[in-house]
Amino acid sequence: MSQPLSPLQIAESLTELWSPQVIAEVNDMFVKVAKVKGELAWHAHEHEDEMFLILRGEFTLEFEDGSVTLRAGEIFVVPRGKRHRPSAKEECLLMLFEQKTTTHTGNETTAQTKSISDQLRWLKSR
Repeated sequence: MSQPLSPLQIAESLTELWSPQVIAEVNDMFVKVAKVKGELAWHAHEHEDEMFLILRGEFTLEFEDGSVTLRAGEIFVVPRGKRHRPSAKEECLLMLFEQKTTTHTGNETTAQTKSISDQLRWLKSR
């Protein structure tokens, strides 16, 4: 990366919902941004924690034992193995920090699932 990036501007430019895009790499981690609205499937990441940072909007993580709602500027880490369902009533922009081994919908494969290759499109186009 030779120029500073604006995660918010990159997330604003995305046209596909629930399609995280890798914008940077830090050691064994990917930094991703996404534009979301509606719900993603229930899933878990067996071996990886997943950190969400809300850039704009409001975002809910549902768990089998409750839920947490995040607003712009707030972060939350979903512990490895914890089943969750992300959702947003209105368009929300977020940034994720995930190990490079983290799959999009964890242990579930749905029509919304994006491969790592799909998630690297933005970075490879630079």
